[in-house]
Amino acid sequence: MIAIDLGSNSFRAISYDCKTSRLIDAYETIVKTADKLHLTSKISEPAVERVLEALKQADKRLHFSEHTVRAVTTQAMRKATNQEAVLSRLEKEGGVRFEVIDAEKEAYYTLIAVEARLKALKIKSEHFVLIDVGGGSTEIIFYKEGISESKSFPIGIVTTAQSCDDGEEIDLYLRRMFQPLVRYVEDYHSREGRPETMVATAGTPTTMAAYLLGMDYSDYDVEKINGYKLTLEGMQSALDGLMALDEQQRAEIVGVGRESLILSGIVIVQKLYEVLGFEAAIVIDDGVREGVALDYCRQRDQLR
Repeated sequence: MIAIDLGSNSFRAISYDCKTSRLIDAYETIVKTADKLHLTSKISEPAVERVLEALKQADKRLHFSEHTVRAVTTQAMRKATNQEAVLSRLEKEGGVRFEVIDAEKEAYYTLIAVEARLKALKIKSEHFVLIDVGGGSTEIIFYKEGISESKSFPIGIVTTAQSCDDGEEIDLYLRRMFQPLVRYVEDYHSREGRPETMVATAGTPTTMAAYLLGMDYSDYDVEKINGYKLTLEGMQSALDGLMALDEQQRAEIVGVGRESLILSGIVIVQKLYEVLGFEAAIVIDDGVREGVALDYCRQRDQLR
């Protein structure tokens, strides 16, 4: 089957074999779905064109017509006032029907994917917190002894970068935006205690791990990323190194489309470490698209 996650910044698709529980192939690219969304409340025409091109390229690689396709889209599409028109066009011109999922479903897909990866890596934790920083939102997911709860906050790397001109503005902007998130974390800690482990998924932590492992965008190795211990010190080192480069050099390392967003992404993640009280996190590449695939396969097996 094919699972597609159209996020606020990236387009991620995989071909997955339910029988063997094995990923066959993957495709991802930056589409900036949320580009200027904070100004217009609409998905822009250039963003739609980028998504259509991504669908075209993914189809060439993964062969949609040969598989069942499950496609979901998240925060940017949830907020867009032209949601229906955009989805209709993606289905008509791109051949794929997207389901707009709510924050709770997004957290569910991410959590089951991360749980499966932690199990495969033999990393045990009965109580962990999972952070998922996307282009338009941040999900905080708490897991304790089989029970989970989550909350989504409108803090994303694209919206933050496009709302601020420099590092100082980003800091002030996030200080205000983080207030509800801080209250949520404090409330959880008072009820359930502080988790043993922090897990980080999505583009910023995986990009930081890749940079610190000496990879660039062209030789990204997911096997080395999964399970990597990303420290605050390491993130600051990566930030200092990346900011010393020009945008072209930065794009070669983090990927075209991420070079102008990496500062906001790192600052958001750093602040999450601080609020949650951790010096390091386990990085997992798996996210919504893997969760969609796992959920589809599990439901299919139940029907047999």
